[in-house]
Amino acid sequence: MTVRRRWAILAVLCLAQLVVVLDNTVLTVAVPALSTSLGADTVDLQWIINAYALVQCGLLLTAGATADRYGRKRLLLTGLVLFGLGSLAAGLAQSTGQLIAARAGLGVGGALLVTGTLAVALQISPADERPRAIGIWAAVSALGYATGPLLGGVILAHHAWGAIFLVNLPVVAVTLVAVAVLVPESRNPAGGPPDLVGALLATVGMTALVYAVITATLLALPAGLIVLVAFVAWEARTPYPMLDLRLFRSRRFSSAVAGVVLITFGSGGALFLMTQHLQFVLGYTPLQAGLRMAPFALSIVALNVTGVSAIILRRVGASAAIAAGMVLLAAGLAVVAHLAADGYGALLAGLLLMGAGCALANPAIIDAVMGAIPGESAGAGAGIDATMSEVGTSLGIAALGAVLDARFAALLPAVAGSFPAAMALADTDAERVETVAAFRSGLEAGELAGAAAVLAGGLLTAYLLRTRRRSPEPSRADARSA
Repeated sequence: MTVRRRWAILAVLCLAQLVVVLDNTVLTVAVPALSTSLGADTVDLQWIINAYALVQCGLLLTAGATADRYGRKRLLLTGLVLFGLGSLAAGLAQSTGQLIAARAGLGVGGALLVTGTLAVALQISPADERPRAIGIWAAVSALGYATGPLLGGVILAHHAWGAIFLVNLPVVAVTLVAVAVLVPESRNPAGGPPDLVGALLATVGMTALVYAVITATLLALPAGLIVLVAFVAWEARTPYPMLDLRLFRSRRFSSAVAGVVLITFGSGGALFLMTQHLQFVLGYTPLQAGLRMAPFALSIVALNVTGVSAIILRRVGASAAIAAGMVLLAAGLAVVAHLAADGYGALLAGLLLMGAGCALANPAIIDAVMGAIPGESAGAGAGIDATMSEVGTSLGIAALGAVLDARFAALLPAVAGSFPAAMALADTDAERVETVAAFRSGLEAGELAGAAAVLAGGLLTAYLLRTRRRSPEPSRADARSA
């Protein structure tokens, strides 16, 4: 395969990945329009937003393993078709129930695309090009996450809310043709029969676990954990598992998976807090807040597309790149926590530090995860990486949000509820100033908690990867024959 064709395929894969990630965030700015047009209440809005992520997270492991067995290109094409149909149904929805169902359908297509794009990108990239290919793929994901609210704001300024979904259709059509023409088929020739029981247990367990984190429903958490324990027990005894549990014997693999959770925990939770700071405290609209947060994603894109991150990774190695990236990410979080109140300049500095940290650490961590997996299991590896990313982001939002709420409640014990509710109860300027100060203190506590988790976890991940290099583990072939 020529270099030009490989990069053309990567561009197509990144386009598909961009559309998937955009649908995670683009809808957040449409909440008022949905409330007015469809009469959606708070519960309806939560399900409209969460149905996509919930279904996608629940299917990621299953989607990756299925791609290995039945063909990665085939699953990519299937994912694009489902994503296009889901976008059409969502754009034409006339009720909240129809929109929730369409968003769930989008989640199915999204799960197939997230795992398929990364697996194919690794299959077509030779070893010397893989870090840069992974970096560009990760940068596109960051760009989609950060520009979703911005794009949504631009569309809503000129069109009805349904256009947010209908705009996906031409992109999906172009990508569908490009994948059919350019992408070669690849699969695991020794995949064996489908592991239907494992797929069911993985989907139910992950869905329940993520549902518990997103909605803070305590009963779903033990239920999800019990099902996941049953999944592990089944995978350990079935002759053709969808997830080879022997992978977790590798310290490199286990350490890198932990790193995926930690970096998404810190960055996802921090961005969640910063959107509240910009809108609730500083009074920006969603579009204005999106514009001011764009440097975070743009710095990731710049460092990865130019190849700077790949060069650093080759020169210093995965463990050093992860350590440096996590330190920069933690430093950015600390800057934002302490100095964001002093104006946008300080916030910009923190965002650029965070972006540089993610640009260094993300490709190194993904490369470490996928490098520890046999090539025939690339889809399963992509599914694990994507699942841990979603879990880390959900945990970060829940945990850092809980820190914010606890600090806010401790400083204003007489006021219950959210920041807008507290401001509505403030009768005097002094009370409003006190409420803003308490909320800002909660934001600072949450950001610092995220910085501490990222720093400690990142250094631990880097240390474990470095000690693994000093003590080589059995080869992949040996591990598979064990």
